[in-house]
Amino acid sequence: MIEAHQLTKRYGQKTAVDRLDFVVQPGAVTGFLGPNGAGKSTTMRMIVGLDAPTSGSVSVNGRRYAAHSAPLQEVGALLEAKSVHPGRSAFDHLMALAYTHGISRRRVNRVIELTGLQSVANKRAGAFSLGMGQRLGIAAALLADPATIMLDEPVNGLDPEGVLWIRNLLTGLAAEGRTVFVSSHLISEMALVADHLIIIGRGRLLADTTVQDLVRQAGGDSVKVATADPGRLREVLAGPGVEISGQAGSEELQVTGISPRTIGLAAAEHGIPLFELTATTVSLEQAFMALTRHAVEYHGSATGIEIAGRTA
Repeated sequence: MIEAHQLTKRYGQKTAVDRLDFVVQPGAVTGFLGPNGAGKSTTMRMIVGLDAPTSGSVSVNGRRYAAHSAPLQEVGALLEAKSVHPGRSAFDHLMALAYTHGISRRRVNRVIELTGLQSVANKRAGAFSLGMGQRLGIAAALLADPATIMLDEPVNGLDPEGVLWIRNLLTGLAAEGRTVFVSSHLISEMALVADHLIIIGRGRLLADTTVQDLVRQAGGDSVKVATADPGRLREVLAGPGVEISGQAGSEELQVTGISPRTIGLAAAEHGIPLFELTATTVSLEQAFMALTRHAVEYHGSATGIEIAGRTA
């Protein structure tokens, strides 16, 4: 479990992380999302003690990371895939880490196999592609069989097979009861793998929720209905939990809270002809963009790059 309480980090006049409160629970994949510059990497660095909070606190399994006697067994982290001596082989890099925690050679071989590095285990890491570097970083994170796994952008550089592999790995680790905390810019991938979401923007917490709840709050599943008698259809469909919207004089209605099948049956029962009955779903990406639209530092524009409300 990871717990942050009023976690804050300032660099001079800039506040990178602003009073964050959140809990990352075991047994689930928690996605950590936010626009560029939101403070995700800074937050992750504070979790493992690479940056010191200006104020507030963050703990892993009830203690500060540095207070654990064997921190690699508590948290396995991938924050920078290329933080490897380029002259060392993948095997030697992992063995060097293993020696510091009394980890066996057998375990090193096991994570090499688990991450698909067998064919390059004895090659120098400096020659690795980005994807292979990611796999080596993940192998290092898993080396001590930790209870908590924290990965920053783990799918960067991976091919489709690699993306599927990391997806299955994350869900498998969570199913074992581990705490899995993952940042990513690939919102569509988070929609497939995450059980819970923590979303920040400009250092502040924007949402601590499930994928389903975030999508529902953004509009959720709705049905577009076109009919010659929208007023009567409104009366027929009205009920608890049903929301109906539409412009005056328009034949189109947007309905949430009931299924297309229920709408079609109700309209047929009352002799109301329908011209269109289309289910629409708000994607996680659309919900994320709506939530963070005021927290994005860099916006594309037709004439240049808009930075904090001005065009460069």
